Amino acid sequence: MTELPRKAVARSARLATIPLGMAGRAAIGFGKRVGGQPAEAVSREMQARTAAQVFEVLGGLKGGALKFGQTLSMFESAIPEDMAAPYRATLTKMQEAAPPLPARTVHAVLAAELGDDWRDLFERFDDVPAAAASIGQVHRAVWHDGREVAVKVQYPGAAEALMSDLTQVTRVARVSAGWVPGLDLQPVLEELRGRMAEELDYQLEAYSQGQMAEAYAGDPAICVPEVLEVSEQVIVSEWIEGRPLADIIREGTPDERDAAAERYLEFIISAPQRTGLLHADPHPGNFRMLPDGRMGVLDLGAVSRLPDGLPPALGAMLTLALADRAEDLLEVLRDEGFVRSSITVDAESLLTYLDAFLDPLRSDTFHFTRDWLRGIFAYLNDPRSSEFTVGFRLNMPPQYLLIHRAWMGALAVLCQIGGTVPVRGIVDEYVPGARLPQVG
Repeated sequence: MTELPRKAVARSARLATIPLGMAGRAAIGFGKRVGGQPAEAVSREMQARTAAQVFEVLGGLKGGALKFGQTLSMFESAIPEDMAAPYRATLTKMQEAAPPLPARTVHAVLAAELGDDWRDLFERFDDVPAAAASIGQVHRAVWHDGREVAVKVQYPGAAEALMSDLTQVTRVARVSAGWVPGLDLQPVLEELRGRMAEELDYQLEAYSQGQMAEAYAGDPAICVPEVLEVSEQVIVSEWIEGRPLADIIREGTPDERDAAAERYLEFIISAPQRTGLLHADPHPGNFRMLPDGRMGVLDLGAVSRLPDGLPPALGAMLTLALADRAEDLLEVLRDEGFVRSSITVDAESLLTYLDAFLDPLRSDTFHFTRDWLRGIFAYLNDPRSSEFTVGFRLNMPPQYLLIHRAWMGALAVLCQIGGTVPVRGIVDEYVPGARLPQVG
């Protein structure tokens, strides 16, 4: 493959193979069950084959199709275990890799973006990519001043393919919701559509990365590499060597998981206050644990701008909820637009509804697990719960929408990591207005 498949018809045809393949496997599965094979074994085989096809098709298309797969990968921790197992390796694989472009295509992009003498900028350039992801791939090189650098090259045709992909994926998702059972795909697709244009703008990404790098320069916990050169389709930044977060998720020790989870959460929570930016694409492929214990942040193509940081009322709401001050909490929620003036909500029922979300803040440390997150999803969707209708009465104010989506993604990743984290201390330090009551 020399570039992204660019014709909408060709890309649509490849995406259409997913539901068609599922239908074919269902027919084969029915035949096997008629032939006497156990239903459970047939189901597992069908899920495993579907998972393999999802990666092959989405990975091969790159662009919006693969970005969709990478976003799904963050939420596998919320899926029931018997359904998640066949998909876990496939979805996690999307966080780290995609089929790469050939060297001649990469050279053509570099010549167009940096000039025909682009090789003079480097002492060495590795043609084999170190990583390949949704809209670009990264090559390791040595800059002309001797520094090791990462050269991020956008795929030819990425801009033309992205929105077409998302349109086609939306259509395919309607007939193949079983890709990832138990997950509502529509909000995921809407969020992707909203941020794709920014991810294509490497000039904007470099500016955001520069802000982050300056804010975290010399920080003992977080490392954001400095940008050295940028054009419309190429970013050259400092190389950072570290262990992929996906690797720690897959086989990390308890200590490694604890350290990674703490650094990850500290970055997600602290960035808006320290930089005025919220990381909007917190999937594990964008993070590395460095040998010195810092968390390296590799990709800032998707950020939300919060020049004043997080809303001060956010900390106040957490504080009031933990203090069981139901009426005061309801008043703040109304002031912030979470409860419309025309809606009647019982304050105590509202507090009970929110209670499950407060577990990470009820003790000095909290152990994030997939089981805990699955319990949250099950709780939210259980019509037998007396508080079930409360959720339908709540509204998501525009100023909180991106914060909510980014934090939900980060929460899913924390549950994949499975670490024990001092959540209270991090929230107390970085969330404005938080004055959490003492434990016990």
